[in-house]
Amino acid sequence: MKIAAFVGSNRKESINKKLALLMKERYKEELEIDILPLEVLPMYNQDDELTPPASVLEIRQRIKDSDGLLFLTPEYNHSIPAFLKNAIDWFSRVEKVMVNKPAMIVGATPGAMGTVKAQMHLRQILNSAGVGAITLPGNEVFIGTVLDKVNEQGELVHEQTLDFLDQVVINFINWSEKVK
Repeated sequence: MKIAAFVGSNRKESINKKLALLMKERYKEELEIDILPLEVLPMYNQDDELTPPASVLEIRQRIKDSDGLLFLTPEYNHSIPAFLKNAIDWFSRVEKVMVNKPAMIVGATPGAMGTVKAQMHLRQILNSAGVGAITLPGNEVFIGTVLDKVNEQGELVHEQTLDFLDQVVINFINWSEKVK
């Protein structure tokens, strides 16, 4: 199953980027996770949407070729980062390449609540008419106090969290096959 992954942070040492890399490696037998290079996208501008830059066209095609979507988001001021919203805006216009694609949301943060509020907003956004992604119900992955769950390299090593993530990925794969 080919998955287009949207990492909602452009920070070099992003916890969510490291989580995407972990998932890409850990689930390589089940999922082909393509981490999209969102940092190459310009700020969305409706004036440019009919003649977008090559970076938008290239990523749009990668999303179009995917079987599903993975969103990894930090929480900024109780919502998703502008960086992630910008990417969603680009791919929810003209060719709406996320419509009817199964989507899974994961988020990690040093805070105790684990991106709960950001994920609530993200679900709203993904449900909008232009986006139209179908989010996995009842399998929220809120990884709070993540700094207590990573090793010195910033890699998630907390067994209970990894076991939970394993189960949610299995649920996502099974659910995605039914949604198709």
